[in-house]
Amino acid sequence: GPMLAVGAVGALIVVVGAVLLAPGGDDAATAAPPPTAAPTTAAPELPAGVECSGADCAGQDPEAMGCGGEFARTVATGTVGGGRIEVRYSKVCSAAWARLTGAAVGDTVRITAGEGAQDGEVMGATEAYTPMVAVRKPSDAEGCATLTSGTKGCAEPAG
Repeated sequence: GPMLAVGAVGALIVVVGAVLLAPGGDDAATAAPPPTAAPTTAAPELPAGVECSGADCAGQDPEAMGCGGEFARTVATGTVGGGRIEVRYSKVCSAAWARLTGAAVGDTVRITAGEGAQDGEVMGATEAYTPMVAVRKPSDAEGCATLTSGTKGCAEPAG
């Protein structure tokens, strides 16, 4: 008779399992609120229109994310050929990016911070800017440009 006993216990477990799973409606209801509540934890610190901060900004467009304009300042400038490199830094976004002006199509600009780097290329205008890199302070970033002629120049914020 031992086999019979094992069979009975197995059946009992299945029944208990079904009872635990049955009130699935409650599980779904309790699981729903957190996703809607989560974004509000980060939001209050950021001014209206600012969409990211720190690592969330990495690789994003600074203008589209609201980190440019009034929230950004130029922390370093450099020249390369006839162009000008700027390292732009947004304290609100804890991010930096590089901008190249007075450039020609095909010239490239890169921002580097620690392990991260982002590139921008002049496509049809005379300027380009890179996506952002996350930085704690302006001096964590360096902006460099390479012209199609091979000339290179950098701008590095001071400590």
